Amino acid sequence: MPGTVTTVNRSWTHDVAGLVLARPARMLAVEPFFMELVAGTEEVLAPAQRSLLLHVVGDLDAEIATYRRWAEHGTVGAVVVTNVRDDDPRPAALHALGLPYVVVGAPRPTPGEPHVWIDNARPARDVVVHLADQGHRVVARVTGPAEFAHTTTRTAAFAAQCAASGLTHHVAEGEYTEESGARATAELLDLDPRPTAIVYDNDVMALGGLGHARSAGVAVPADLSLVAWDDSALCRLASPPLSAMHHDVHGLGRLVGEAVLAVLDGAPPTTRTAPFPRLLVRGTTAPPA
Repeated sequence: MPGTVTTVNRSWTHDVAGLVLARPARMLAVEPFFMELVAGTEEVLAPAQRSLLLHVVGDLDAEIATYRRWAEHGTVGAVVVTNVRDDDPRPAALHALGLPYVVVGAPRPTPGEPHVWIDNARPARDVVVHLADQGHRVVARVTGPAEFAHTTTRTAAFAAQCAASGLTHHVAEGEYTEESGARATAELLDLDPRPTAIVYDNDVMALGGLGHARSAGVAVPADLSLVAWDDSALCRLASPPLSAMHHDVHGLGRLVGEAVLAVLDGAPPTTRTAPFPRLLVRGTTAPPA
């Protein structure tokens, strides 16, 4: 709270790192990304006799309140910061609390800050190039929440490559849920000119889009091509299987684990680079009719 002075317990436990997710808890059951990230992180921490404390809250204020509580009680020795926002208040809050942290996925590394960097721009350009090469002239993108820095980075790169490739593009914002993917797809298919290809910011929204297309009598991929970001078993088991931008999330989690160990051990801050995503073409992309 403004004007409140927090007395910080600095006798950290060096066996535990904390990860707070400000998102509906029910989404963890259907969105594989964070569970795969946690699995990769734990794979590195467990042999070193360290562990990851996962806490789910409703919003950013509750996330920062959790950091304050952890600092006061010495609950964790470091924090993993994900879903970075533009003008994100969390690094400053953690610095004020004296709580070490690792940032995952900021648009660019900050000097003196441990960071796992993810290139979100180049894959967004690559998928546009692929669709243009297939002959698509009108494409669309269904994003996650616009407050996230990776969302704005992907959208800017997508738009720039569409302009460079001479494509018309549309953008609709979603919420990483199946329902929002279906809703955004319905809106995009009502546009004129209507897109012949849609790229979604996660696998769950892409499944929602695939379901809506089927119910609306839009043939995939004959009438509409679909691409998901973050490949998963959901993409492989869909009918037809979803083309996807494959990101080694488990490998990303291992990098996060290595960064956390370095922070807990007091090593100098460094930037680690996540494995580069690649497009896996399956049954939901084809040249437009």
